[in-house]
Amino acid sequence: MIADFTYHTPTKLYFGRGVIKDLPGVLGRFGKNVLLTYGGGSIKKIGLYTKIRELLCDFSVVELSGIEPNPKYDPSVVTGARLCKENHTDVILAVGGGSVLDCSKAISVCAKYDGEGWDLISGKVRAEASIPVVDVITLAATGSEYDCGCVISHTALCDKRGYLDDLLFPAASFLDPEYTFSVSRWQTACGTADAVNHVLEQFFASPHSTFNDGMMISALRSLMENVPTALEHPDDYGARSELMYVCTLACNGILANGAGSSGWPMHSIEHALSAYFDITHGAGLAVITPRWMKEILSPRTAERFVTLGTELFGFDKNIPDAETANKVIDAFYAFFESIGIPMHLAQLGVTADKIGEMADHILKKDSTENEWMYVSLDKDALVRILTASM
Repeated sequence: MIADFTYHTPTKLYFGRGVIKDLPGVLGRFGKNVLLTYGGGSIKKIGLYTKIRELLCDFSVVELSGIEPNPKYDPSVVTGARLCKENHTDVILAVGGGSVLDCSKAISVCAKYDGEGWDLISGKVRAEASIPVVDVITLAATGSEYDCGCVISHTALCDKRGYLDDLLFPAASFLDPEYTFSVSRWQTACGTADAVNHVLEQFFASPHSTFNDGMMISALRSLMENVPTALEHPDDYGARSELMYVCTLACNGILANGAGSSGWPMHSIEHALSAYFDITHGAGLAVITPRWMKEILSPRTAERFVTLGTELFGFDKNIPDAETANKVIDAFYAFFESIGIPMHLAQLGVTADKIGEMADHILKKDSTENEWMYVSLDKDALVRILTASM
């Protein structure tokens, strides 16, 4: 059954080799004052920074560099909003991965707000305006280039928030798979793990449909089949292009149209982990995923595991549901491990003494104990998942 839904994606995608040739024309529609945002310098190493500065020779450009993974409200968002106000920025150009783009999205609304920007990100106040954002993506992972969300960390508050607002859709996104050739093995693996988890968060939902399931299983198959090639042959355009496209579609809602909501519990748990320990998002999700699956497995949920087992992994349809479910859990664990992700939180620097505090944080900030969740998670359940993940 397809449930009622409303869907709109205003972002224009430019996909393929050399697409940034169209960048000046796109930016020019918004004005001449550009805030250029990027991270630690990888775009300079691959020559992308120089190419973009050449393309923007007729624009007035102010730069914000040094945006970190798990982008920080202070200093990055605060500084970016100030620069936009001081320089009358017409458009923000984000060049890099999902962290740079998420930070730029937050800047885009905070720059149009006179109060404390965290009020918008935390949901205390609703944004009324934003500066247009255009992006050039260099990492296949978050899908932020095609959705209306961002995730921002407030270090002083030990808080990490997912923020959704239609004002956050990029105006245009430029995706050239060749810019991902230089991405490290670690970031390639973690980016893929993030996208796999995006799909799984939408798969474990009720109601659901054959059509939705088919799209998501195809997405999972593409990710899991192409990442080994990308890891061993980083400049394989075929593998990189599939990873980039699937990551883009994995988190913009199209896979879940007409289906129920899971509540995205694994992301809620990982946001707490990153807020407290600043670990790589995709790695944290990979560790949490099989433990969350173990926790929610029941006669009611077994059907979802069986569909994954038979359609994605080709398991025998005649074996008992519980056996299939456990084989699916083991298969995801083995996949994440095979692409180089340590499968215990302790290996990522997480300490067990914060488990109870993180569980309380999750319940307070992300509300995983709700009847509309696919499976509601109380504090005891969260503690079990985190403990098993150590």
